[in-house]
Amino acid sequence: MTYENLLEIKIEEPDEGTRKAVKKRFDSVCKPIDGLGDIEDIIADIGAAKKNTDFSLNDKALIIVCADNGVIKEGVSQTDESVTSKVAYLMGRKRSVAGVMLSGYKCDSLVYDVGMKSDEKYEGVINKKVANGTKNMASEAAMSREECLKAIETGIDIVRDIKDKYDILATGEMGIGNTTTSTALICALLNERCEGIAGKGAGLTDERFKRKIDVIERSVKRAFFEAENAGIESSDDRSKNREFAFEMLRQLGGFDIAAMAGIFAGGAIYHVPVVIDGLISAAAALAASVIFPGSENYMIASHTGKERGTALVLDKLNKKAVIDASMALGEGTGAIMLFPLLDMALNVYKKGPFFSDAKMDAYERNDND
Repeated sequence: MTYENLLEIKIEEPDEGTRKAVKKRFDSVCKPIDGLGDIEDIIADIGAAKKNTDFSLNDKALIIVCADNGVIKEGVSQTDESVTSKVAYLMGRKRSVAGVMLSGYKCDSLVYDVGMKSDEKYEGVINKKVANGTKNMASEAAMSREECLKAIETGIDIVRDIKDKYDILATGEMGIGNTTTSTALICALLNERCEGIAGKGAGLTDERFKRKIDVIERSVKRAFFEAENAGIESSDDRSKNREFAFEMLRQLGGFDIAAMAGIFAGGAIYHVPVVIDGLISAAAALAASVIFPGSENYMIASHTGKERGTALVLDKLNKKAVIDASMALGEGTGAIMLFPLLDMALNVYKKGPFFSDAKMDAYERNDND
């Protein structure tokens, strides 16, 4: 994929007529108007994305992308990149936390190496490696333009290859240092200072946390400087803003974030709804929403998480998470927790009970509903 190819990608609008039809059917269920709250809206969003009022969510998949980040050289994590590959090993065998959570539940787990430093091959881990980890974003761009494009294309291709097999996808990741890269990218794209947004990730000490904030601020400042020198800056002009978002993604992101941005884009291209997980997934969703305008209409929020950056992104994307449990685990664990809620709501949508069955008058939606 070239950058010109990327710009040629157009996202189709979801079908508003279908959304209204789904909401109308929910109103015929024997319950108060909007009785299932925001989950009714999510079901309506899914119907609009699929342009189908009688859709299924029987076939689900969690897509986990694994990659390493050069910024860990700055001491922003309490572990090194060997942990990424060790957890990937568990993921491939369905023995990570996400794998155990899905045991006995009908949802496949697909694990991809999109940029781990290790070249070791693991059972159940699909090799889509762009490179052996990114560079240190504190001193140089994390990815070249070609690498960033390749990672995005990898994500799009993952969805293309499985689009006919699954009704809905969830995003997950594994990569030591990726709360640092994600926070930097979010701060750059939202033009926010990182102090007050950055979290302690996987349990940093106060000293390492201060170092993390310093590294993020230096990295964002460097990325802004390099973008300005290249004549790239944030703008109200959508086409220019796409270039700025892509530049920030390659300067500050990781192969995991770029691949997930591609997964969100692929979901929009192929009309497969994709669930946002926590901070890292949210950073990818934010980047995708700017680089691929309209892709946000095919994204579903799951949980707010412990990291403040997640809530900021969801607010920017006009998404409301229905789970608020202060989670900070990764792997897509928050995203897959949404699936059973959707199953239950979809059952009500399809099976009722309906007012007509109970020989009752339906509630009427007033102008304020």
